[in-house]
Amino acid sequence: MMQASAYTLAETVEAVVQEHAGQIGALMPVLHGVQQRLGHIPGEAIPMIARALNLSRAEVHGVMHFYHDFRSEPAGDHLIQVCRAEACQAMGGRALETHVKARLGVNFDETTADGRFPLDPVYCMGNCACTPSVRIDDAIYARVTSERFDQLLDELRERDE
Repeated sequence: MMQASAYTLAETVEAVVQEHAGQIGALMPVLHGVQQRLGHIPGEAIPMIARALNLSRAEVHGVMHFYHDFRSEPAGDHLIQVCRAEACQAMGGRALETHVKARLGVNFDETTADGRFPLDPVYCMGNCACTPSVRIDDAIYARVTSERFDQLLDELRERDE
């Protein structure tokens, strides 16, 4: 991730837009690029992106908020996602959701008080044969029980210390 302080928001947006200049359907790659560099997409970036891509602010805002991967606020250190698709729900996903929320002390779309762990729902990780599934950062874990989640979380906390 680029150091946000090294560039202004306008310079960052412009650089990302230039990387995708002339590309049909550039909005998604631009949103991903801005988020990759800044860690989120600040609200102030929406009109800049809209103007640069000749779109309305409503179009940019709508796409950004339709796709769950985009964030308008900085994320925590380690993104935790719990699958809420039907296969995971049928195999104990609801109990796992309840446990994860209690263990972290947050609901979906919130971040722990220490800013380390945002919790997001996901509506299919493509791991339906091995449910329920959890993603922590870029790793997907299968057949996750409450005990396994606790173990993963404890290991992550120990690694960070």
